Amino acid sequence: MRTPLCEEFGIEYPIFAFTPSEHVAAAVSRAGGLGVLGCVRFNDAEDLERVLTWLDDHTEGKPYGVDIVMPMTIPTEGTSMDLGAMIPEEHRQFVDQTLLKLGVPPLPEGEDREGVLGWLHSVARSHLDVALQHRPVLIANALGSPPVDVIEKCHEHGIKVAALAGAAKHALSHVANGVDIIVAQGYEAGGHTGEVASMVLQPDIVDAVGPDVPVLGAGGIGSGRQVAASLALGSQGVWMGSIWLGTQEYQLMGAANSEAWETAFTRATSSDTVRTRVYTGKPARLLKTKWTQAWEEEGAPAPLPMPLQNLLVAQAHHRISAANDPDVISMPIGQIVGRMNDVRPVADVMADLVAEFEETVRRLGEI
Repeated sequence: MRTPLCEEFGIEYPIFAFTPSEHVAAAVSRAGGLGVLGCVRFNDAEDLERVLTWLDDHTEGKPYGVDIVMPMTIPTEGTSMDLGAMIPEEHRQFVDQTLLKLGVPPLPEGEDREGVLGWLHSVARSHLDVALQHRPVLIANALGSPPVDVIEKCHEHGIKVAALAGAAKHALSHVANGVDIIVAQGYEAGGHTGEVASMVLQPDIVDAVGPDVPVLGAGGIGSGRQVAASLALGSQGVWMGSIWLGTQEYQLMGAANSEAWETAFTRATSSDTVRTRVYTGKPARLLKTKWTQAWEEEGAPAPLPMPLQNLLVAQAHHRISAANDPDVISMPIGQIVGRMNDVRPVADVMADLVAEFEETVRRLGEI
């Protein structure tokens, strides 16, 4: 399982693992892939500095990447308190009433937390500044092409830039801005995703950008067979996110270390997700639960634009997580959740991906 991207990044397998967990990212890199740490959860640059220092020390010298959230156009800015004043009272009341109806208790006194500010352009800029002081080989942007000056700064440091695309026209725009690698993220993917399925999207983007621009397939990839299918469609590697939520290393994150979290994804089928704007204000695929269904009921307010929606529901997410109820939990996850039936070490997941890929290629060679 070697493509030109393996030589480019000094990795054994063209498996790029997007994850908010430094433990998962490090384990993937140690196992021969490229762990990519999602930075949006870091409100303070000092926290990201600490985690990237940990990654530097726990990847055995192997490469890793980071993922920031930086739209090309600058969105509403401000502190969480400033932006909070922009949230309508109707929305706040709806969230409070919904949590009450779902039986989600308040957090213990003193445990209130600030909403995620990584969606803000200025905070994402601070993430980039911190990352450039470490040794990532890739900077990926979850919201498409970052501003051109960001791309140029990465290139000055010898770092490649990747951007997610949900349509061929978006991929062409990214390339025109100087992006090096396109992540063709299909409809099946967890988190922010477009409307075109991977089977159609990947060859569309591969053909649009041409042979000189590497493409990573994303969305609905959780097995070696699906990795092989992605490479058959012309991609040079895969970008995988949801599958790592079912690993032992991911459970080292506090919010994921609960029986409810494991129950929620291990019992889900591929039909138990929904694409909605209730998580961040942009369309994102989540696990379908009573929380997401409440936003679809008659009389529910329309989700707010980014970053206001995330600030609105931030405390609700903390409360939901603490409640330890699998029927309510808020979890960005792709349709591949139907294959996530147990919790395993990252190394085992990687080994199975490679073994099944090789068996698939062997079987196809006999046709």
